[in-house]
Amino acid sequence: MTDDAIALDEETVPGDLHGSTARFRLTVSPTDERTDEMILPCSVTDPALAHTVIHDLVPGDKLRVTGHLRLPRTPDEPMRLDVTELAVLETAPELSDPAAVTTAVLERHGPYVCWFDAENSGEIPVWTEAGVWVGHAGDPDALGELIEAFEQRQAASGEQ
Repeated sequence: MTDDAIALDEETVPGDLHGSTARFRLTVSPTDERTDEMILPCSVTDPALAHTVIHDLVPGDKLRVTGHLRLPRTPDEPMRLDVTELAVLETAPELSDPAAVTTAVLERHGPYVCWFDAENSGEIPVWTEAGVWVGHAGDPDALGELIEAFEQRQAASGEQ
């Protein structure tokens, strides 16, 4: 497994009204391939460990967990890990100025990759998944036209 194989996926939530149990999800990444990732629902029933999970963990923390894997008995029952031990291997980086954080999204359109940056709403850069430059789209509605023009250029030049 890689060093960053297991990370807290999202905020933790109390499993009951008293906070004596907790629930959370882990992202398990056994390889560097995103397609190998798995989201694993977890639960904690030990009150002291539940308190730690609810109050001390933040999304992005890298963890080592030990517990009992509960496999589904019926098709509609989820798989989950009942956590008995938890160790924080690395805390998520803290943001010194949350206002300075930019919101950007990498989005796929078939074999094309687009970069949407909230701070730069003008141009949307587009590449193929192989890294070939396609161009800039003026807005999300222009992506289709840009990709179609690129494909026509590729077909005319005999490249694929």
